[in-house]
Amino acid sequence: MPHALITGASIGLGRAMAFELARRGWSLIIDARRTKPLASTAQALSQLTSVRAIPGDIGDPEHREQLAAAAATLGGLDLLINNASDLGGSPLPRLRDLEPGAYQKLLGTNVIAPQQLIRALLLSLHPQAVIINISSDAGVDHYEGWGGYGSSKAALDHQTLTWAAEEPDCAWYSLDPGDMRTAMHQAAYPGEDISDRPEPETVAPIVVALISSGLPSGRYRAAEVTATLAAKTGSE
Repeated sequence: MPHALITGASIGLGRAMAFELARRGWSLIIDARRTKPLASTAQALSQLTSVRAIPGDIGDPEHREQLAAAAATLGGLDLLINNASDLGGSPLPRLRDLEPGAYQKLLGTNVIAPQQLIRALLLSLHPQAVIINISSDAGVDHYEGWGGYGSSKAALDHQTLTWAAEEPDCAWYSLDPGDMRTAMHQAAYPGEDISDRPEPETVAPIVVALISSGLPSGRYRAAEVTATLAAKTGSE
């Protein structure tokens, strides 16, 4: 049974990815900041697979140590998905209004925490393990109010590909899942109707397909993964 760790897995895309993997026989370690939603998700997942839920803030070094210890008890990981993110405020602040403390917290969650978690897990990652860092189109495109969050995702993209250069035995992906109907996306657009956005459950199968795709390490949009794998299948 392969083992995966997913951060920010109590709701949204993290939860959807957890269920997608559970249905395919993966055992899971999941975390989230809010205890009750995490416990509810873990209870539902336990009907499908072995799951350990560890509540905590990914920005907390002690919490990351707990996650690393849990991975070690499984004998290592085949997959790590860094999904937990901080939006940076709702409504999103313009750069001129982004206070130092808020920006430092944003970078701590979206950039430093994934790097430090990977660092803590390096000895537990199995050969040819897959690491997926969830990114955003805001990391490459520029929108009013998205400067803080977008710059953190741009840094995460850069970090991912540097990991790939330094640790080539693993597969390293920075994945832009696209807009989704999630609580985070709603917080970015308070009061707006986002019901036209796709549910995260429609994106989760793309993430799972990426895991076994054999694609080279890199930054991908979900739509690119779908098109690339479809073309690959068609040529076989």
